[in-house]
Amino acid sequence: MKKKISVLICDDSVLVRQILSNVLGSDPQIEIVGLAENPLIAREMIKQFNPDVLTLDVEMPEMDGLSFLEKIMALRPMPVVMISSLTQKGTAQTLRALEMGACDVVGKPTYDLKVHFHTMRHEIINKVKAAATARVRASVILSRQAAGVARPMSKIELICIGASTGGVAAIKSVLPLLPENSPPILMVQHMPASYTASFANRLDGASRISVVESEDGMLLEPGKAIIACGAFHARIVARGGNYYIKHGEDPEISGHKPSVDAMFESAAEVVSANVVGVIMTGMGRDGARGMLALRRKGAFTLGQTEESCVVYGMPKVAKEVGGVEREVSLSMLATEIEKICWPAHI
Repeated sequence: MKKKISVLICDDSVLVRQILSNVLGSDPQIEIVGLAENPLIAREMIKQFNPDVLTLDVEMPEMDGLSFLEKIMALRPMPVVMISSLTQKGTAQTLRALEMGACDVVGKPTYDLKVHFHTMRHEIINKVKAAATARVRASVILSRQAAGVARPMSKIELICIGASTGGVAAIKSVLPLLPENSPPILMVQHMPASYTASFANRLDGASRISVVESEDGMLLEPGKAIIACGAFHARIVARGGNYYIKHGEDPEISGHKPSVDAMFESAAEVVSANVVGVIMTGMGRDGARGMLALRRKGAFTLGQTEESCVVYGMPKVAKEVGGVEREVSLSMLATEIEKICWPAHI
């Protein structure tokens, strides 16, 4: 018989603990092994029960969730799903948690908790199950490379990056290493719409290139990276010799909006061969079909290696369908992208 996924819930609210326990416990593959009202109690329960997944509130007494997460990732890395309020402060804290190694985030409603949490039942269960399969390691801060000489104009017209679970930390370990005159970059990271602008701002502060959230009609230009707004599909269209973002309000594709497939397929159709497509850590199959379309058009397609992924789902399916030309470890992705963009200068 398949072992159940053991979950420890840490939240200072009795009501939230009860609701999450009921929601997660309704799935026959999940077992709730403990309910902790603060990180100090959770620490002892982790030692006692060795849970597969920890759900962790951000704002708590005794010790806040970020401080506890930092200790966990340094001393005993384990899959963590953050429970965060959908506020500006909560968004910033949650992004920091994802950068530190949390697998995913569930937005905590601000009212009618029981109704909203039960509406989110499938999302919560799926995120916990995905976290249970994650490869979690101690937090590692990659050093930023010294700025080199200016690169000549690359023949590559566009770099497209798609990621999901584990992607916040993965993207932040790659983007700051790319040169300031990099070809235009468009990225889809599966996350709630309320987080994408803050994520773009955090990347902008860490990178040599400009990083912004997508807007309908935005120009794709060298030295700029664009994070697809979480509320729309982000496709590429051509006009007057330039490429622009076109937001789409059509339904989810491959279970997501924005969809990596939507981005990759539009790049294959409009830009064709002069594209670098990169598919990174994440659960599911979003991006696999689009990667194959890119490769068939002659684009360069890179997949993150299994051992460097938090969840080897999206890159695995893309490889299985024939969309990945070459697999590259996370630590070498930036270097590999530069080799493709400037083959004679690396």
